[in-house]
Amino acid sequence: LTLRDVSKSYGEVKAARDVNLEIPRGSIYGFLGPNGAGKTTTIRSIMNIILPDTGEILLAGRPLDAELRDRIGYLPEERGLYRKMKTVDQLVYLAELKGVPGDEGTRRADDWLERVGLAAWRDRKVDALSTGMQQKIQFAATFISQPDLVILDEVFSGLDPLNIELLRDMILEEKKKGTTIIFSTHMLAEAEKICDFICLIEGGQVIIDGSMDEVRANFPLRSVRVAYADPTEPPADLPGILHREKHEGSWRLMLDAGAAPGDLLARLSAAGPLTLYSANRPSLSEIFLEAVERNRKEVRS
Repeated sequence: LTLRDVSKSYGEVKAARDVNLEIPRGSIYGFLGPNGAGKTTTIRSIMNIILPDTGEILLAGRPLDAELRDRIGYLPEERGLYRKMKTVDQLVYLAELKGVPGDEGTRRADDWLERVGLAAWRDRKVDALSTGMQQKIQFAATFISQPDLVILDEVFSGLDPLNIELLRDMILEEKKKGTTIIFSTHMLAEAEKICDFICLIEGGQVIIDGSMDEVRANFPLRSVRVAYADPTEPPADLPGILHREKHEGSWRLMLDAGAAPGDLLARLSAAGPLTLYSANRPSLSEIFLEAVERNRKEVRS
């Protein structure tokens, strides 16, 4: 999927500004950003729900015509199912809208109901299902047509940890089959687990775009984690430490800008026998916060 100079304004509000993205086939691509950043506008432009003011969007090198749009699966943040339909009929109907014949749609529907753990609810109406169950039905409906590109917008909303793990595993299974997946979420820990690439959108602009390794490489090492063989604590007078916190038997030392983790090792070792020493790059959540704040400072200046 390719986006070239895609822009969209609503009056004076520039919801998307010259968005340029190359999303590789068979990858999981994270769309991240605060509320109102422009993620939904970009997604709706890809889906042709709205038309951008400028720019072009290509799938497999071609503009998005009706045929290609049938090769896209979309799970929107706003949920919507026909509540009085049986779950199996719902899936078959949505598959037919994407060109899947009825008999094949029924076979696929039963397969997906089994996969998401709702086979026993096959003939129950949608309004008899819990919120989490309905979310799993919409997840199945998104993949039932075997699309080439899938857009998941807050797919884990309303799910408990067990079902988040279930859907995460199925997303990775679909990726192995060659499906390209755009994963838009506020759950940054989940994005960190499954995304190959991420882009961070802020103020309608892409401010970070690249593989997880490339993104992490652009942010310095920010902390050191240490543990001792006995109740020893890290020395209190270590240079370049902003603060320290103890968690599950180890200490996390947050570094000041310019502090080098390697410079601490000798002092830490002198305090007692180390059982753990690791220098850590920031988490995706920390990168997100720092990048957004950095961008807002640049805009204000």
